[in-house]
Amino acid sequence: MPLLNVDGARMYYRLEGQDGLPVVVLSHSLGVDHAQWDPQVPDLLPHFQVLRYDIRGHGASGVTPGDYSIESLARDVLSMADALGIQQFAICGVSLGGMIGQWLAASVPERVTHAALANTSARLPDTSFMEARRATVLEHGMAAIVDTAIGRFFSPELVRKDPARVASIRRIFLATDPAGYAGCCAAIRDMDNTSLLSRIRVPVLIVNGDRDVSTPWAGNGQVLASSIAGARTVHLHSAHLSNLECPRSFTTALLDFLLPAAADTLQAGFAMRRAVLGDAHVDAAISRTGDFNREFQELITRYAWGTIWTRGGLDVRTRRLLVLAVTAALGRWEEFRLHVKTSDLEACDLKEVLLQTAIYAGVPAANTGFQIAAEELERRSS
Repeated sequence: MPLLNVDGARMYYRLEGQDGLPVVVLSHSLGVDHAQWDPQVPDLLPHFQVLRYDIRGHGASGVTPGDYSIESLARDVLSMADALGIQQFAICGVSLGGMIGQWLAASVPERVTHAALANTSARLPDTSFMEARRATVLEHGMAAIVDTAIGRFFSPELVRKDPARVASIRRIFLATDPAGYAGCCAAIRDMDNTSLLSRIRVPVLIVNGDRDVSTPWAGNGQVLASSIAGARTVHLHSAHLSNLECPRSFTTALLDFLLPAAADTLQAGFAMRRAVLGDAHVDAAISRTGDFNREFQELITRYAWGTIWTRGGLDVRTRRLLVLAVTAALGRWEEFRLHVKTSDLEACDLKEVLLQTAIYAGVPAANTGFQIAAEELERRSS
């Protein structure tokens, strides 16, 4: 288990992804743990190293007695980064994690490249409910407030639609140490980041949930947006844990914020084309390029590969599956064969695409697709 000793506490972390890529630190909400970010990590890993951790008093991290502060929780992040040799990072936090992100962006701008602040506040307009939570869990345990917390985390529609996800978060909440939870409640209760906001100069994304009763737009996200110069804002149809209620929309907004726009879409297109189709195919296509078809090759490379395939909203595997379904439906068999041949999709993936094609585009199209896929799978195994 990856653990660090930080200021007298054991801190659990997970550092995933390829060495040398930019680092994104993901900081979770009060009462959950690093698993809150499970929906985002697969889409982030092609572009970033991802550092997730359990905030002090949560998950597998240690519990220290007494009240915590936002500054001390933020310094835990810096200590972890130092121990792991991470000089700069982007920070993305929900709720308590976003409060930590504000302090880091304002206080150590030389370390922070971007800050995504979701469902959070610089100062709670009313702190009495946070003090009430703190006192209740210390006296009666986490079960005394779990129903209230879940009702704030998720909308009623999400609770009905995805009971498994809600049950998972409920278990994590109930397993949280009351002393650690209370320490973080005190940090939120005593927090006042308002004087820090004008000092933030790094790029900032503010994510708001229009059904968030814990940190509604008025008095919370709105204050951040009006006080941080150049901040971008995204509104999602969610309650407090927006990255879990609208995971795809959250991830798309985060990637759009973090990934730089390609300065040269032609070169970006060539890189993506090679990654998907392989060097041999691209080199052969380039060798066949002349005056007659050069503009066409540049068009598909710049716009298909450099503009659409590089978008963060869908991963490469999903785009490949869509290409197979569309080309089979339209009978574009040369293109279909190319994407089967150059992919690492497994037989089960191809089967599901073609069964879907049979229902929505017709049995004859799926029949031909199965024949071509079988031929390419045979070649792959020989």
